Amino acid sequence: MNKRSLLPSLWGHREDDDAFLNLHREIERVFDDFQRGFHLPGWLKPSGGVSALSPRINVSETDNAVEVTAELPGVDEKDVKLELTDDLLTISGEKKTEKEEKEKNYHLIERSYGSFRRSLRLPFQADASKADAKFKNGVLTVTLPKPPEAKAKAKKIEVKPAP
Repeated sequence: MNKRSLLPSLWGHREDDDAFLNLHREIERVFDDFQRGFHLPGWLKPSGGVSALSPRINVSETDNAVEVTAELPGVDEKDVKLELTDDLLTISGEKKTEKEEKEKNYHLIERSYGSFRRSLRLPFQADASKADAKFKNGVLTVTLPKPPEAKAKAKKIEVKPAP
């Protein structure tokens, strides 16, 4: 009778313990991915949950605007919806499945389909009439001009050499 230890790290590494190590690594990766959002500035933390279907985003800022780019592979432009309410930008839509093929026997399915929603709180109340959104090659780019009061908050400080 072959006895397996439930504490493989205490008794040394065996090949059949790889499942435990892989599970441990995967759990650490999940927690690392979850905690990444906690190191962002408050206005960059996503307020809509990030799921497997949620678009991955980049947020950049200039003196005049905030630009949000979102990866939406496999999503059609007409299936994307943008909403701007005060300081909350919401990107939502649906990634539709291709026609079902009953003749195929799938052995691995990693592609996902369904609705998504991602919200991002901005550091100012944006004017939707001045926002610009473009969709090209599965990438959505939203440019939100800063209002004058948001631009006025930042003041440059001159750096002088020490005596």
